[in-house]
Amino acid sequence: MSARKKTKRKLTAETVRQKLKLKHLEARRRLSQIHPHVEKFFKSKGIDPGKVRQHSARILGAGAIAGTLLLNPPTNIKSLLPPHELFEKFKAQKKISERGQNEGLIVQILKSLLPERPRPLTYQEEKFLEQVFQNIIGVKSKASLEGEHLNTTYGYIGAEQHLRRFPGDSLYEHGKEILEEGMAPGLGAWGYFAFLKEDLTRDLIDIEKWYAVVQTLYLPDWNIRTRYLRDWYKYRKVLIVDTLNGKVVVAAVADSGPAAWTGKHFGGSPEVMDYLGGPTYKKGLVVLFFVDDPENKISLGPIEYNENIVPKLNN
Repeated sequence: MSARKKTKRKLTAETVRQKLKLKHLEARRRLSQIHPHVEKFFKSKGIDPGKVRQHSARILGAGAIAGTLLLNPPTNIKSLLPPHELFEKFKAQKKISERGQNEGLIVQILKSLLPERPRPLTYQEEKFLEQVFQNIIGVKSKASLEGEHLNTTYGYIGAEQHLRRFPGDSLYEHGKEILEEGMAPGLGAWGYFAFLKEDLTRDLIDIEKWYAVVQTLYLPDWNIRTRYLRDWYKYRKVLIVDTLNGKVVVAAVADSGPAAWTGKHFGGSPEVMDYLGGPTYKKGLVVLFFVDDPENKISLGPIEYNENIVPKLNN
């Protein structure tokens, strides 16, 4: 067999997205170094140099698409039903009980949309779920926030241990709940939450209690933008939705992982996992989006959206 023969690699949409993102970052860096006056000009006009193509594409593309649709209306295209139509459909089929109807609705929608085995979701699927989560759960969340996107938003979550919040922290300092999970041997990706026990605020206690783990180290541009991404992901709020029972929790990213060889894509603190599936819940299939909460109004912890009446999704 020739040594020049290369193993074929399966090309996926996610692989293409990652490669394009790296090319984009490199081109932007070179423009700034070689032609700083050009970057200064664009910024003076309120235009992001990295999005010049988008500005022109929006103008050209809008006209082209509009003309195409008028002359050749699409046919036989399978599209997702709007959230309110899906609810009416499942309600008519009596698949949602009066009690727990919101969770039942989420489960049925996810079951109808998601594949049995996890994979990166398409842009259309993610946008559809953003509408569903905002209208039914009541939390505005995004698959892509401020230009950042995980390698996958749909995958397995695994149980994690408690993290040391300050030097000398012990398992019993965390309270009586879920002590059997133990304490992680090392620190989280961002080290101690506080350098002294006296500096441990209520917010930091809640972050460790309701923390999530995401695979930041596998991001295609992690080695290029390490400092920025490290700061951006630190304590970033995420919405975790269990696809089998509809349980929802808001968590904060406080560690990096799990390792790819584990077969898991996310991790959850003992409290997160206990709420999603109970004391024996060690691995589950979830959707994880970023919480869009610039004013920090959404608290960490469970979202009890079943207590509310199912909203009328007519928007």
